[in-house]
Amino acid sequence: MSSTSSIPDPADGSGPAIPNTPMAASPLTRAVLEIDEYASTLGWDQPARLFALVDTAKLRVQEPGLASQLGLDTEAAAGSLTPIEQDEVPAGTALDKFLGTIAWPDAVAGCALTVERLMLPPSAEGTVPNGLNEKQLAKWVAAHPDRQEVRMTVAVLRDGARDSAVRLREKDSPTEVLTGADLVPGLAEALAATFAD
Repeated sequence: MSSTSSIPDPADGSGPAIPNTPMAASPLTRAVLEIDEYASTLGWDQPARLFALVDTAKLRVQEPGLASQLGLDTEAAAGSLTPIEQDEVPAGTALDKFLGTIAWPDAVAGCALTVERLMLPPSAEGTVPNGLNEKQLAKWVAAHPDRQEVRMTVAVLRDGARDSAVRLREKDSPTEVLTGADLVPGLAEALAATFAD
């Protein structure tokens, strides 16, 4: 399922530093922000993208040819993660059903997903009509005047660590990306389930 595209990791010198990435950020936070920055270069209205997260140092030792192809020839910072984009998420497949089919090999330390969605501010939650099915709710949200288009990047590790980044389309700037472990808990749980035995 893997492909050979990777996102440069500034921690290992394989590419440019990701602007506004805190120096003290954890390797997982750096990976999330790298993926967010990569997705931002592709523009909006993109399909969901799935990434395997691999330990950069282990990748260099276990797969030197692939590491070289990905530009990971230099020393990696301890614990750094390399995101490797996977094959495209099948169009028309519900994300939860697709994630239910994923099983990762032991070499994969974690995974991440970037997906675009419409969100409403908390003030609009009380105005949601009762009894709507999923399609009706999506149509109602799409027509709501306070809707916001967002890109969410969520990552989890096998050990349970998680992080996420949320970028609003109307504030599409690296300085406007919100990060945190619990921003998209449902998606984080679904990703974590791909590591369940």
